[in-house]
Amino acid sequence: MTVLDPLDVEARAAAHGARLAPYVTPHLARRAAGVKHPVHDFLFTYYNFRPGQLLRWSPGVPAGDPAVEARRPRIEQVHELLVATASRAGNFGCFGLHEWAMVHGAEPNRHPMPLRLGAAETDRVTESHRIACSHFDAFRFFTPSAAGRNTLSPGPTDRPAYEQPACLHGGMDLYKHAYRLSPMICSDLVADAFELAWDIRILDMRAAPYDMTGWTLDPTGEEWTPVAIETPEGKAEYVAQQRGFAERGAPIRAALIAECERLLG
Repeated sequence: MTVLDPLDVEARAAAHGARLAPYVTPHLARRAAGVKHPVHDFLFTYYNFRPGQLLRWSPGVPAGDPAVEARRPRIEQVHELLVATASRAGNFGCFGLHEWAMVHGAEPNRHPMPLRLGAAETDRVTESHRIACSHFDAFRFFTPSAAGRNTLSPGPTDRPAYEQPACLHGGMDLYKHAYRLSPMICSDLVADAFELAWDIRILDMRAAPYDMTGWTLDPTGEEWTPVAIETPEGKAEYVAQQRGFAERGAPIRAALIAECERLLG
């Protein structure tokens, strides 16, 4: 066990807050104003970790701590899923079609933006591709007409049998696994997973069928551009970014596995 100097703890906590403030502060301002952002609010609304919890820094706890023993089943569950995911090759042929399957034959849309190609052409694109979604928390939002088109049947209780490391939603869920281990693990790892999930969510929506004209990629302020996965160029761009995220996610997943094993003793 490493004993930290109080001044070092204070400095690391301040650095942690400063690192995450550019993401948290705009969200809190939007929430206060009653304004919703379909992309940048996702990590704060879909995932069950409050902004204040995210900003709070913890050095982690030693193995054998009573809090660890009380949460042993959760740690074992997270460890099983992460190890199973890491053991598989990534599927780089999904092209983000899960978002398209969520609006197939549906009216109105899930988000307050029009479809970039219109309803009929969006359905045609979905129907002309092979859909192989391995992530249950994406698959469960498929419309009834699209669910039967998925070549896989992931369920809520068999995630270790399906999860694979190229999945965007699986990459975002590294953040969920990290905060579920908090404060038993160092918050720096939670922040790493959060920033990865933030960037993945942007690709997830850029490759979705929505027309995001007028939205910006805050906190950078970049203008939004679509990744047109219905074209060869768009597919190539999607796969290139997907590979980059898989590479970024691998050491985070490995670190979470190591932390689970440390806590479990």
